[in-house]
Amino acid sequence: MKNSNKQHILFRYLFVIVIILVFASMIIYNLAKTSVVHASEWNNKADSLLTRESVLHPTRGRLLSDNGSVLAANLNYYTARIDWRVEGFKKIEFKNNLDALCDSLEAFMPGKKTAEQWKKDLSAQCEARKSSAYPLFTGLTHSQFVRLKSFPFLNLPKTENGFYSEPTVKRVKPFGSMAARSIGSVGDDSITKTQHGKSGLEMALDSLLYGVPGVKRRIQLTNKIVDWESTPAVPGYDITTTINVQMQDIVENELYKMLHETDAVWGTCVLMEVQTGEIKAISNLEWSDKLQDYYEGRNNAVLGFEPGSVMKPISMMVALEDGIVDDINATIPTGSIMYYCGSEITDPHGGAALSPRQIIEMSSNIGMSKIVTKKYGSNPGGFRERLEQMGFFEPFNSGIGGEQEPYIAKLGRTNADRVALTRMAYGYATLIPPLRTLAIYNAIANDGKFVRPHLVKKLTRPGSDVDSIVPITYIRDQVCSPENAEKLRIMLHDVVWGAHGTARRWVQDENVEIAGKTGTAYIVKDDGTYGEEKRLAFCGFFPYKNPKYSCVVLMLRANRGAAASSGMVLRNIAAKMYARGLLGANSNLDNSSTPKRDATSRTPYEKSPILYSCLPKNIVNGIRNFIGAKQVKVISAPAKIANGVPDVTGMSIREAVSCLEKVGLNVRFNGWGRVVKQSVPAGSAFNRGASITLTLSS
Repeated sequence: MKNSNKQHILFRYLFVIVIILVFASMIIYNLAKTSVVHASEWNNKADSLLTRESVLHPTRGRLLSDNGSVLAANLNYYTARIDWRVEGFKKIEFKNNLDALCDSLEAFMPGKKTAEQWKKDLSAQCEARKSSAYPLFTGLTHSQFVRLKSFPFLNLPKTENGFYSEPTVKRVKPFGSMAARSIGSVGDDSITKTQHGKSGLEMALDSLLYGVPGVKRRIQLTNKIVDWESTPAVPGYDITTTINVQMQDIVENELYKMLHETDAVWGTCVLMEVQTGEIKAISNLEWSDKLQDYYEGRNNAVLGFEPGSVMKPISMMVALEDGIVDDINATIPTGSIMYYCGSEITDPHGGAALSPRQIIEMSSNIGMSKIVTKKYGSNPGGFRERLEQMGFFEPFNSGIGGEQEPYIAKLGRTNADRVALTRMAYGYATLIPPLRTLAIYNAIANDGKFVRPHLVKKLTRPGSDVDSIVPITYIRDQVCSPENAEKLRIMLHDVVWGAHGTARRWVQDENVEIAGKTGTAYIVKDDGTYGEEKRLAFCGFFPYKNPKYSCVVLMLRANRGAAASSGMVLRNIAAKMYARGLLGANSNLDNSSTPKRDATSRTPYEKSPILYSCLPKNIVNGIRNFIGAKQVKVISAPAKIANGVPDVTGMSIREAVSCLEKVGLNVRFNGWGRVVKQSVPAGSAFNRGASITLTLSS
């Protein structure tokens, strides 16, 4: 019996030894196969992994305002996680610090979870220990993550608590919606998965902002394989734009308020520096049925629309340069109805006989048509050719994405073409972007120098002390002579300050002398005729005697006339700039020689819709492709502010200025950040128009 058991045990030992020898033989065989037979193949594979190169993405450059304030930049955000399965996890330490940790988490982000809810969730996760990526918070800033890391238990080494972060890069606009459409947006390329601009400056300047990719490869260190930069990535340029934050704030607020007051569908406004062509502010606000408010919509500033009567000074510039008009005070017969090539032209602002100066002041359609057809009636296409010679169609390359060239049809010599010419003379049968109109008016203010509008001021490579300054360039050194520019300035001044000027009742300001032109364009309907709905424009410059800024405003379907809507936006912008000291101490206004604005009167709407029926079909089709419309929503007026000076301490400067200006105070401020002190105490009585100075936190 004993021998039998002994044999059985020996057999089992032998079986185990055989199994071990079999496995050992297989190990030796595979070792020999790998290290000897197929050694070259494995070596090649290892070499390929270690020598494989991949793209190292550069840091995207920042977009800055004209004074260096950040408009858009890449920032790191973090997702905080806990790996419950980490090998050295200190479970006892976790339980001992759980109550304190949960109290800290509740205080860190109030409203997400209570301390009891945190305790229940974290306890369940710790017991299960299934997740290696349990999320605590997402979208944390660096400072928030550092604060979170100081909490009980989370302040232990990562190997003991499993606490770690996952960084993500986001493009951030510190000023929110301010100039958002012009700044643009970024997104990941579907193929390369790299971040590139999708609209606005982000897209137009993407090649500069993106930088130059580098190259990285994996190398073997003593205890691990790491990524090694063989060719470092070159970060993108920081681009300083021409946008001025204060002016942008004024433009957006004034346009926003007028859109609300007039129930318009959308509005666009561009403010430009006369001598340099720098675009200091640009806003495109559009009604959203979903939001029940206005938001930064499509960039209508660079899209083509029928300009209406703001085209007349451009037509007059051609007439002056061609010698059709010399003496701007010499009268020509006009009347209120003109029959030309079988077409009737009506004139809501005309008279029996008007001078060129009065034609612009009173916005006479007939007068402008007679002047242009005097030379170009026999050759309608010559008018467009003359504008082309003046550089009217040359691309601006302003840095704004989606720029369109003006549309003015190439006319023949038929009667329909001659009728189209008369329409073009006063702003119909054409499609002109507001920025293009502004550039010509800017040239009038600039003694005929046709400066190129632009949004980029300089380029700076991070880590470099050398800036690349973007020079001022000109479409034409002189689009018109200084003498003719002076004549045009006189005419535009009459529009606002003349006895019969179409903008006299709305655009005059007691501190800033403004010159400009109203424009109303009726919107074409599906049947090819103009309806009652309108686009309303005002384009001009200020101060008149020493122009510093030019500005264009265009609104769709406001419930007022052009001067009382778009014109008032420009006037209010000029007034706010003066109040904040942005125009210098002297506005060049001589109050004794200019009439006062009558705030109780109203500008009559322009009348008599003009039929498209006698225009060439190609012009009708070209214009109708750009037409769009939507319903306007009526919203309630902003709430009234209580009597006395409001308390704005603690507010952002934008909120504070808006609050104080609503009650009629002129605001000045020092520094940046939030308001820490106001010169007039809250609740104090004040006179409308009085000044108040705010002290900011930095």
